[in-house]
Amino acid sequence: MSEQKDSLTNPRELLREMYGGENKPITDGNYDQSLAVKCINGTFVGRKTENITVFRGIPYVGKQPIGELRWKAPVDVAPDNGIYEAYYNAKSAYGNAQLETGSLYYLDEDCLYLNVWKSDEVTTKKKPVMVWIHGGAFEAGGTIDPMFDCINLVKENPDIIVVTIAYRLGVMGFLHLSHLSDGKDYPDSQNLGLLDQVKALKWVHENIAGFGGDPDNVTLFGESAGAASCTLLPLIPGSQQYFKRLIAESGSVNQTRSPEEGIAHANKLMEVLSCKTVADLLKVDGEKLLEASSVLFAHQMPERDGKYLPEDTFAAYANGAAKDLEILVGCNKDEMDFFVSSFGLEGWDKWIAERKKEKFAQLPPEEKALVESYMKDVKGDYYEPDSRVFSQSWFIAPVIRLSEEQAKGGGKCYTYYFTPESPDPIMKCGHAIELSVVFNHPEFTADTGRTFDETFCKTMRKLWIQFAKTGTPSLSADISPDGKAKEWPLYDLKDKKVMVLDEFDIHPAKESEVKIVDWERTYFLNKYFML
Repeated sequence: MSEQKDSLTNPRELLREMYGGENKPITDGNYDQSLAVKCINGTFVGRKTENITVFRGIPYVGKQPIGELRWKAPVDVAPDNGIYEAYYNAKSAYGNAQLETGSLYYLDEDCLYLNVWKSDEVTTKKKPVMVWIHGGAFEAGGTIDPMFDCINLVKENPDIIVVTIAYRLGVMGFLHLSHLSDGKDYPDSQNLGLLDQVKALKWVHENIAGFGGDPDNVTLFGESAGAASCTLLPLIPGSQQYFKRLIAESGSVNQTRSPEEGIAHANKLMEVLSCKTVADLLKVDGEKLLEASSVLFAHQMPERDGKYLPEDTFAAYANGAAKDLEILVGCNKDEMDFFVSSFGLEGWDKWIAERKKEKFAQLPPEEKALVESYMKDVKGDYYEPDSRVFSQSWFIAPVIRLSEEQAKGGGKCYTYYFTPESPDPIMKCGHAIELSVVFNHPEFTADTGRTFDETFCKTMRKLWIQFAKTGTPSLSADISPDGKAKEWPLYDLKDKKVMVLDEFDIHPAKESEVKIVDWERTYFLNKYFML
């Protein structure tokens, strides 16, 4: 098998291919013009793998956020007639070194780049575009993750174009600074990661036609913090002109903080670094900032600042903020078991004890009683009651509430519940387990001794693609991989229909069949956002 074909299934080879060099200007005119696309900020030359052309490391800003531009809003691109390689993935954003997914990649403040995958197969003049926003708790991850290489996805679905975007993370992307004596010059620092995403979407809107994409048919999709981003972006003024629908996997508008929390986190960082002003912080090396924030584990995330995000993000949906968008949202059956498995039992025990001490203390007695009642009914290993209640408060209840609020606001929402399990007795159907299905990377679950049913995987991807193409995920029998029609009902306030993505029986759930959220004992927790 050729090295190109190996890279489709070998994560190590894929990383080497993506990071095998640094993109450079092409000044001698020696390039394949069939692999070149002219954009506002230059002509970019990709590489072909079989019949898929990939463009890696395209800058979507005019200047990278380094030096004096650290903690400044992203800068628009400028017209450029240069010709540039788009062969290699750019460096990943600084985040939190304690989170393994971030520490796997080369990190730098020079990080605002995107990647594009397109098939040579001409299916239509304007192909629907899907823009992926990676997760990682707003503190880690990157487009370099081999899971997010989209060759397999586009090869199977040549009628779409896929873009993956990077954005500033952690203290570089979500650090509150305006309260400092010289902070008035940094009014956007608390939500820079989201502003980066908007700027990337603007670039896509203005340039994707050159790749064969339809700028008026763009779907956002993301998981975890990426899903939260997808659901928050409609609330940012002016952003909706760049997309018309979104898919949010295991994430919602609860993954935010208040300005008071933002100030408290910033002050802790300043104290550790012995800094008094933004000017002091600008002198601190990026690596040192990363190290300090990692030690503190001062979780940075989007801020409900009243400027870019409303003080109540759920209420914004209920008031119709996204009523003109079609949205598809959902969650996994055992979300927090991923964290139990990732932390290890000892690490989980320590983390959950600290979290409950800090956060459960704010609950009034009657609410504590409801939560304790819920936990007493949970069966399984000793960690399951805690895992279940945090699955509800962080992921499941907020997804259902978002569905409720979108319906109240007059918008369309399709909701799912993903149930297939890993063979890992702790992981089960944990957070992010569906990613290998969505991106068509069965090799990432094969090493666990378990691959999901192939027809199920193709069907789930088809649901996603059909939604991106048409605004509804329903499949007629003639396009459904299993030959059976899939009618996906809209979520409504009366029937609350949710599509169960069961490995061997995809079907709309009946309330008596599966109680996804405990309306009486856990649903109220989403009012605390990230409890």
